[in-house]
Amino acid sequence: EPGDIPTPLMGEYYRQRASSGLIISEATQISAQAKGYAGAPGLHSPEQIAAWKKITAGVHAENGRIAVQLWHTGRISHSSIQPGGAAPVAPSAISAGTRTSLRDENGHAIRVDTSMPRALETAEIPGIVDDFRQAVGNARDAGFDLVELHSAHGYLLHQFL
Repeated sequence: EPGDIPTPLMGEYYRQRASSGLIISEATQISAQAKGYAGAPGLHSPEQIAAWKKITAGVHAENGRIAVQLWHTGRISHSSIQPGGAAPVAPSAISAGTRTSLRDENGHAIRVDTSMPRALETAEIPGIVDDFRQAVGNARDAGFDLVELHSAHGYLLHQFL
């Protein structure tokens, strides 16, 4: 979806599962810089928050609870989906040595090698912390019941370990 806005199909998917217990969303980017995969939803724009609000309302209407999983993909990204075509960021300028999913000119999913990241400057880290903090506030505004920080599987928080 353009703008990384959650879709009505996602809302239906989560609503259908609301009676099963706690739902944890798919990984959701905290900022435009946090994007690592084409098609992954965000929680950093007013349009994204509004779309998630519809989804959480649908889950709550079925007496379910839903958590959002927040992430920053760090070096597991590609410069073509980074703001301004910039290199992805990471604790060090070390390649992830893996692939990510993008879309071709026809909108079809394709797998490509991740781009070489640039090392974060120490002064940039508080900004990423603020992005996580803002995303937690956005999650509250969108009606999520819980927040999970995705800090595994080689994404940014895990890259610091």
